[in-house]
Amino acid sequence: MAANNAPAAAAAAPAPAVPATPVPRGQVDLVDFIDWSSVECLNQDPSHSIVNALKQGYRDDDGLYVASDSDEQLLIHIPFMQVVKLHSALFKGPEEDGPKTIKLFSNKEHMGFSNVNDYPPSDSLDLSSNHLAESKPVQLKYVKFQNVRSLTIFIEDNQSGSDVSKIQKIALYGTTVDTTNMKDLKKIEEH
Repeated sequence: MAANNAPAAAAAAPAPAVPATPVPRGQVDLVDFIDWSSVECLNQDPSHSIVNALKQGYRDDDGLYVASDSDEQLLIHIPFMQVVKLHSALFKGPEEDGPKTIKLFSNKEHMGFSNVNDYPPSDSLDLSSNHLAESKPVQLKYVKFQNVRSLTIFIEDNQSGSDVSKIQKIALYGTTVDTTNMKDLKKIEEH
């Protein structure tokens, strides 16, 4: 009878805490390297801005999200404070209004809805509603994201084809690139 109690006691022990979204091995969450002063989101609902889905703390609150305004499309520009290598991205959203077709552009400045189709994307994602609910990062075409100064994310449509797209969380994973800041170099004077 004692042997039967042992498994029950083991089952009653609390499970170790698992982070909501595991960071891919060897990668870091790049949120600390985003240049917040230059983040832009075109066609966002002013009462549901990009900060809700991108900023630490906000993006983990399921009640907060970025929403599109006049149609289902969003164009998000995220500059980094230093060059990064982008490995994977996580997009979390509601089952019906979450993003479906996502195009990612590395180092494309000044993109708008009028010229977004003029450039080939660095990578394209076609997310299912199951994927949005799982909160698992999608591995990107790593070779296309080796020297990223900025990332432009084009949300083309959503799962249901409705007029409003919603994203609860965007997380970018990768590594920083060691670069020399030219401002830090001291001029050597000749004697």
